[in-house]
Amino acid sequence: MSATTLRKLIVPAVVLGVVLVIVAIVYFVEPAHSLPSFFPGHVSASSSEASHHHTKHGIAAIVVALACFAFAWFQSGPKTSGA
Repeated sequence: MSATTLRKLIVPAVVLGVVLVIVAIVYFVEPAHSLPSFFPGHVSASSSEASHHHTKHGIAAIVVALACFAFAWFQSGPKTSGA
């Protein structure tokens, strides 16, 4: 991929990072039965894991968000000139 193509991915990477931080917060705060139904780990209220918090899902979302932010950071740096 060329440098200009990668520079176009800065804004989507930051937006995806912010969304993933929000998803991580939801995983940390809400028990499994209160998660939105489209989230992995959602269970019914009558399940034995209904009060379980999906901490590992939240950690994974934070790690991927940090990777998105790091990508955006490195792509927003100054352009290097050819030798």
